[in-house]
Order: sequence, then C-alpha cells, then structure tokens
Amino acid sequence: MASDSENNMDREIILADFQAAINGVIPQENGILQSNLSSVASQANIYGTRSQAAPAAPPAAPAVASSSSSAFCPALPSRHIVERQPRMLNFRVEYRQRTVEVVIEEGSVVGEIKQILETELQVPVSKMQLKGWKSGDLSDSIVLQSLHLPKNNSLYVLTPEITPTASTSQNSVLQESLNQNFLLVISHREAQRDYNLNFPGSRTIQEVKRNVSDLINIPVRHQQWEGWPASASDSMTLAASGISYPCHHLGVCRRSSPANTREPTEECADVHMVSDSEGDDFEDASEFGVEESEMFGMGTSTGCRKAPLMPENTENEVDALLHFTAEFTTRYGECHPVFFIGTLEAASQEAFYGKARDRKLLAIYLHNDESVLGNVFCSQMMCADSIVSYLSQNFITWAWDVTKEANKARLLTMCTRHFGSVVAQTIRTYKTDQFPLLLIVMGKRTSNEVLNVIQGNTTVDELMMRLMGAMEIFTAQQQEDIKDEDEREAREMVKREQDEAYQLSLEADRKKREAQEREQAEQLRLQQIQKEADDEKEAIRLSLEHALPPEPAEEGGEPISKLRIRTPSGEFLVRRFLGSTKLQVLFDFVASKGYPWEDFKLLTTFPRRNITQLDPASSLLEAKLFPQETLFLEAKE
Repeated sequence: MASDSENNMDREIILADFQAAINGVIPQENGILQSNLSSVASQANIYGTRSQAAPAAPPAAPAVASSSSSAFCPALPSRHIVERQPRMLNFRVEYRQRTVEVVIEEGSVVGEIKQILETELQVPVSKMQLKGWKSGDLSDSIVLQSLHLPKNNSLYVLTPEITPTASTSQNSVLQESLNQNFLLVISHREAQRDYNLNFPGSRTIQEVKRNVSDLINIPVRHQQWEGWPASASDSMTLAASGISYPCHHLGVCRRSSPANTREPTEECADVHMVSDSEGDDFEDASEFGVEESEMFGMGTSTGCRKAPLMPENTENEVDALLHFTAEFTTRYGECHPVFFIGTLEAASQEAFYGKARDRKLLAIYLHNDESVLGNVFCSQMMCADSIVSYLSQNFITWAWDVTKEANKARLLTMCTRHFGSVVAQTIRTYKTDQFPLLLIVMGKRTSNEVLNVIQGNTTVDELMMRLMGAMEIFTAQQQEDIKDEDEREAREMVKREQDEAYQLSLEADRKKREAQEREQAEQLRLQQIQKEADDEKEAIRLSLEHALPPEPAEEGGEPISKLRIRTPSGEFLVRRFLGSTKLQVLFDFVASKGYPWEDFKLLTTFPRRNITQLDPASSLLEAKLFPQETLFLEAKE
C-alpha cells in the first residue's frame, strides 16, 4: 500500500510538471482547459474585463491560478475527461483614450457588453453608442451567437451627448481612422514575394498576424516582423498603432529559434480548446515533441473542427451547394459572390446557351480546407467588395468543395462529362497547397474552353487583372457571336416574312376559291329551284290545256265568240268560244299558253276593262265579249 501511494504521488508530480511545461509553450490566448470537476467549472467567470487605462484589481489572479492548478489536481481520478466550455468571445473596445477588453459568453446579448462598459467607463448605457459591428448598428437584445463573430473582435464607443474635453481632441481622429482601410504591403523575405492586403482600421495587429500566418504558413509565434512602429503592440488596432495611411510597408520572416523567442504568456492562465477558425489553435505542438493526445491525457483529441463546406457523399448537388453557401456565409460573412444553386450542367446552360447578349463567363470555385491558402483567399479575395461586384455582374459563379476525396471524384466526373478529360486532368495536377482554384470557363460554338486557372496564392489586384483579362477575351468573342446572331436573326426574319406572305397568299386564294364555289353552288340551287318552278308551271299548263273544251266550229247552232288576244311579245292568240263559255275557261286558255291569270291581267281595248276582275263564273255573253273582241295581256305590277 505504501508503494502504491508513493507511485501515485510520483505520477501526480510528473503530471504537474508537465502542465507547467505546457503552460510555458502554448499561447494563453487560446483559452481555458476545463477539467471534469464540476466544482472547478462552477468557479469560471462568465464575464471578464481589463482596462488598459485603469487595470483590473490584482485579486483576480488567484482565482485564475486556482482554476489552472485544478486541471492537474492530485484529487483527480485516474481517467481525465476534457469538457468543452461555452464559447467565449474577446472584445477590444476603444473609447477616447481608453481601451477596455471584455470577455463574454457567445450566448450573451449586446446589452450585457454595454452594462460591463458602463461599469468600466462610467458612461450611462442610455448615452452610449457601441460601433464597429460588421452588420451595422445592433439592438441591445441581439444574441452574439446569431452574428457568427470570430473569437477576437474590435469595437469602439461613441457618446455624442457627452462633450469631449480638450485632452480627447485626438480621439475624433482615431474614430475616423477606425473606419478607414489600410493597405499593408507585406514582403515575405523567404519566399521573396509581396502581398497587398486591405484591412479596416479597427483590425488589431494580432488579427493581421493571424491572417498572414495562413498566407505564408508561419505560425504567429514564429513570425519576425519589420516595419511596425516601436510603440505598437499586438493588441492595438491599426488605426491606433501609428502606421502610415493609406499604405504601409512591412516585412516578415520565420524566427531562427522559435523555442527561445516565443512570446511570454500570462502566468497561471488556463488552456482553452477552440475551433480551428478562431486563431492559432495549438500551433505546431509537435515541434515540442508533444502529441495532442498526450497533451490532454487522452487517447484521442477532443478539439472541435469547423464544419465542412460540403458534406461527403452527398447525393443531391443542389442540397450540397445550399450547405456550401450557408457554411461559407457563416465563416466569411454575407459579402461574398452569389453562388449558383444547381448542377454544373445547369450553371453551364445559364452561362453559355442563352442569347449572345445575355451570355456570361462561368467561374468555378474549388475549395479545399486542407490548404493553408483557403481562409486568406476567401476572406481577402473572394469577399472583397470589388471582386464580389465584378463576379456578380459578369460571371455565373459555381462552387464545389474538394476536401473529401469522394466529392473530388464526383467533381472530376462532372468536369469530364461537360468539359472533357483535359480539364479533369488539369485539376488532378494541382496539389492541395495550391488550392483554392478559380477556373474561368468560356462557352464556344463547338466546345467549352477553360480560359484561366487562378490559384490561391494571388492578390486582389492580380485576381482582378486576370478576371478582366478573361473578360476582354470573352467580350471579343461575344461581339462576334452577337454579330452572327443578329445576321442569323435577320435572315430568319426575312424568311419568316416571306413565309407569312406566302401563307397570306395561299389563304387569299383559298378564300377566293371558296367564294366562287359558294357562288356556283348558289346558282345551281337557284337554277334547280327555277327549274322545279318551271316544271310545275308546265305541268299546270299542260293540265289546263288538256282540260279545255274543244274549240267550236265557225258554223254551229249556238252563238260563237271569236277572241283575239295580244301577248306582251306582240303575238296574237286567236280562238273561238261558245257564247255560253265561262270566263274561267278563257282564263285557263290564256294560262295554258303560259300567262297565268295570277301574274297577268286581261284587258279590253276600248273601253278599257280588266276582265280578270270579273266573276270567273260569268259567261262571255254576260261579259260582253261577243261576237268578237280583241284583248291584250299585261303583266301585273
């Protein structure tokens, strides 16, 4: 038992010595390592402040120290569990000649920051305006987590209702500088390359160094700089550091002995696990011969990694691109190119196959999280206002994440299908550290051509020049296509007009022919009607003719009446009738000759009488048509 107790004590001593070594080599801004003891976790402060003009009271140090030592307390059980605290955000707030640092939970609201500043600055919340948010002015009820802020942030306070004293006359100039953009020309000595980077005045020197570390692949603690003012510190903003405006030249290289020149850290500060996107998260721990699993006393690392831009083995390209856009916005903000949501084929159709005047270039952005250039390219180039505006106006931008091999293989299959095997083979030749890639594709009559492949190690100016160069080539081709399209449309219009004229002529001929056919049919119908009427009249005439009594002889016992009837044509109808013959027989005789009494009237010459108005049953004697009379026929009106 005594031997076991001694072994346990030796083990705890070794663990305590190892923790001290870890605290000496890991930058303390990385946060707090929380043990599995709930009693220690309950002692962690949610809010913390530190003012440069009025430093916080010294008693705060023992509380932090106790938290640090508890990470390897002898009372710990043999199996250590590392738990993750709520994500903490650092705010550097400047007010006139004072700078206040606020550490607060991500789940807090904006108003809680103001309450802390009210205590530190002695400025009422009602008279305080908290500025410097990327999304503009915010209400006090906004939750910080909804803003997707980075770990370190810079803000400033305005108090328009409080008149500044003479000692704060320079503060107004500082406030204006916070809103200005500084161009840093950074010369990488070892690579012999210059980078032109734009940063707002509210960005701290520490944040600049972290961004540059992704670009030059040198951790912050291993960087050696030239050109910063002697009075500048990493916690200062660019506006307050005293650098030249609008352009300042700097130089950077790797320290020759990073182990001996690392920056001192605050004593007794704990180690905090943060995501890869929040700074230098355990940079190059392997340089000290310490593995992450050994550092935390566990078999596997519990560090949280940022979510991928695109899930692996996704079946639906639209869902994958929606996820890509959402995650890209979370990482780099709302100001970024408008990514086309759809398949690569749909993006090609949208860019290449409309009218010549509406066609655009296709920009294919290929991202790889394993490349050190990814964050800088996205934040500095892809999210630059000039690049975003130019891409939106002139390009259809389609994106894909090739971090996972399955997604990369799927991209190569799509490129082979739409652009040919040459493009796919070109993408295969690029190594991980050459990503991201921006492929500029132009549609042609017979095939699609890749005009340019822009790698991640570029600057905003170089990227803009290469985009403009591609646009010049595209514009020249587009003008030819527009000319050809206009000529083709003119020919097609002439042909359409000729076809329309021909169709109108055919329609006119058809209508004329139909009119003639209708007229002929009407004539035939009328002729048929007329023929039927004539046949009916002829039948009536014949029947009347057969029904007439025989003409009497000139010499007979009964009185004879001899009548001469003049027709409208000038001919005379002569016939003898008995004096006792009825007038109806005379009318039938005239009708049998084609002059029915319904259409003609029979008149005497002198005196003029209309015989057809007399009673048809009266005799010729009674009508005084005896012994002879001359009559004439006249058509009724």
